[in-house]
Amino acid sequence: MKLDVIKLDGGKAGSVDLDDAIFGIDEIRGDILQRVVTWQLAKRRSGNHKIQVRNEVSRTGKKMYKQKGTGGARHGSRRAAQFVGGAKAHGPVVRSHEFGLNKKVRALALRHALSSKAKSGSLVVLDAAELTDPKTAGLRATLDKMGLKNALIIAGPEVNANFKLAARNIPNIDVLPNAGLNVYDVLRRGTLVLTKAAVEGISARFAEKEAA
Repeated sequence: MKLDVIKLDGGKAGSVDLDDAIFGIDEIRGDILQRVVTWQLAKRRSGNHKIQVRNEVSRTGKKMYKQKGTGGARHGSRRAAQFVGGAKAHGPVVRSHEFGLNKKVRALALRHALSSKAKSGSLVVLDAAELTDPKTAGLRATLDKMGLKNALIIAGPEVNANFKLAARNIPNIDVLPNAGLNVYDVLRRGTLVLTKAAVEGISARFAEKEAA
């Protein structure tokens, strides 16, 4: 697959060949994408939700009334879950929501996510994501001219400092290095913008996986 390369000023900078094994998958597997997105979101959960168990409730531990002779049920503490102000039974506790997912499934999902952007025409290849001055207004105007109002920009091995500063206050524009490329962020933005260095990095990344 061949795609034109553009510059930030709107000019053309040649073309680039994209690997069909990464960007040219025809049948997009939505089930695999859903599995990986669920896995990513589960890993991001803090898991710090918690209720008070019986030994943490601030109430007296004195026996409510004598064991027998009242005609009522036997109780030993007002901290029990059935009483107002008592503990909660079987509530959430601090835990990790993370679960395992096969590396091959994660790699396959990334291929399908990249291919889905290429197939829908939502993939743009940029010559370089670099600025001489960190001006947010200027970068916003440039992105508007390019039609990029909701985009993920993969800038290469490292993000240019001026570009990062200029883009951080623009809504719906995310800028990440090659290492930050992930399925969730690719799918949540309307357009995927890759620099030439990012394309080379992605190709090398999958070549290493195949060699392993």
